[in-house]
Amino acid sequence: MTNLFEDALAGYEVDRSVVDVVGRADVTLIEPETTSYPPSALFAAQANAGRELSDRANDDRLEFWAEQARELLWDSDFSEVLDWSNAPFARWFVGGTVNVSVNCVDRHVDAGKGDRVAIHWVGEPGDARDITYGDLLSEVAKVANYLTELGLAAGDRVVLVMPTVPEAVFAMLACARIGVLHVFLSTDLSATALGSRIRDVGAKVVITSDGHYVRGKSVPLKCAVDHALAAGGCETVETVVVVRRTEHDVAGSWVDRRDVWWYDTVETAPDRHAAPSFDAEHPLFVLYAGCAAGRPEGILHSSGGYLAQARYTFHYVFDHKEGEDVFWCGADLGSIAGHTYQVYGPLSAGATTVLYEGAAGFPSEHRHFQIIEDYGVTVYYVAPSVIRRFMSWGRDVPDAHDLSSLRLLATMTEHGDPAASRWYREVIGRDRCPVVDTWWQPETGAIVIAPLPGLNSAKPGSPVEPLPGISAHIVDRQTDLVAPGERGSLVLDRPWPAMPRGIWCDDERFVEAYWSRFAGRSWYFTGDDAFYDEDDGIWVLGNGDDVMAATGR
Repeated sequence: MTNLFEDALAGYEVDRSVVDVVGRADVTLIEPETTSYPPSALFAAQANAGRELSDRANDDRLEFWAEQARELLWDSDFSEVLDWSNAPFARWFVGGTVNVSVNCVDRHVDAGKGDRVAIHWVGEPGDARDITYGDLLSEVAKVANYLTELGLAAGDRVVLVMPTVPEAVFAMLACARIGVLHVFLSTDLSATALGSRIRDVGAKVVITSDGHYVRGKSVPLKCAVDHALAAGGCETVETVVVVRRTEHDVAGSWVDRRDVWWYDTVETAPDRHAAPSFDAEHPLFVLYAGCAAGRPEGILHSSGGYLAQARYTFHYVFDHKEGEDVFWCGADLGSIAGHTYQVYGPLSAGATTVLYEGAAGFPSEHRHFQIIEDYGVTVYYVAPSVIRRFMSWGRDVPDAHDLSSLRLLATMTEHGDPAASRWYREVIGRDRCPVVDTWWQPETGAIVIAPLPGLNSAKPGSPVEPLPGISAHIVDRQTDLVAPGERGSLVLDRPWPAMPRGIWCDDERFVEAYWSRFAGRSWYFTGDDAFYDEDDGIWVLGNGDDVMAATGR
């Protein structure tokens, strides 16, 4: 591997075990892990994914995706799996109609699972709430009815500037229910950044909270929204709905006839709602992954294709056992990981999922492990940066807790960290839980490269190989596959259901940013460099081109 590492590291100060490029915090160069962990016979015997899954995908990729899509509840069946005639603008499950919210909520209640806990929510101060699927249906219906009462129609946009609280999930699912796009913006954004994104999507409604908790401090939030709207250009916003979370005084900036309290409006709305059907390609949400040339870059995702792949990956990558598992994705709700693996993936599968409002180390280093112990979490999915924090605290912290409920661990990342993955397996998983290192991006919508537990051997820090149904390769500038150990560009050379449908209101930039690198081939350029090891396992090195601003979170 000398050719790869000597060339890649030339001119940098390096720690050769885990190498961070100076001045490029989003790029990590890694020594390939030689240790391989095959699935245990016990785990493989009960795993959702077997060799037949890959065989079906290899035999007929489009029919394979049709099978995955038909795990959803369709109001009308699709007549064509994929229309790629206007590449790179794909149309998946053509002619099919579906309601994303119904698939995540109603279908489980209708199947007699209304008493199953959908969400275990834990607030940073220690308050908690369990929400069943029956509760969720009622709460989502209230929001849907209120938004409809405001005059919102399919295709309109609602911006969410909220912490990880139940009301945020209710709002996301309610928007999906009535065909309104939700646009979740980070609470960390400045008023200027908030305003630019609100203007970009032309939102009619903003839902926020009076404040939120950040490491024990109550931080005002509505005031940031007020400043964003006051800066100008946001005249499309007609209503600001405010959730009471921190008891911040908002009277000084309250705008009559624009600002309303959630408890005065949403909570008094009817709790039954008849959901309409939407075309499979109806847009579901916009996610701002970055900013290019001074303009926000809103990635657009659709309904049918996105949900089909979210459910598929949740079921197989996390080996979900319905009615048994308690799943926890430790990401911000407003990130793509929060969208796909806190909300749409788990809920479409009828899972029980954990939402935590706060940071990993607050109010103490024990918080995450206490939640795992208290709720019997069985599958745990976090970023390597969180694992590195755990490592810095020492193993005495996790060792103080009963983590025996865990049966599968996973990491979310653009580029691997073998040391963190090994520690994760040894200390958190007690050397008995498989660790699944995943690779994906906000643009891909869902996981695209990962070892399937029970089927593939795992290598700490490597996502190993594309999932069944996904085609990914590492190529050089001449589009030839690179040899093992040689650095190249990671590309997805065939369309996938959860792929982005564009950049909001900027098709030209969408084509230029993601599809022009290998012109004429309709290959998606991830922006990441990678290499194959001697076993053809994939190792992702991080961003190889400044075109890509988004992280793999």
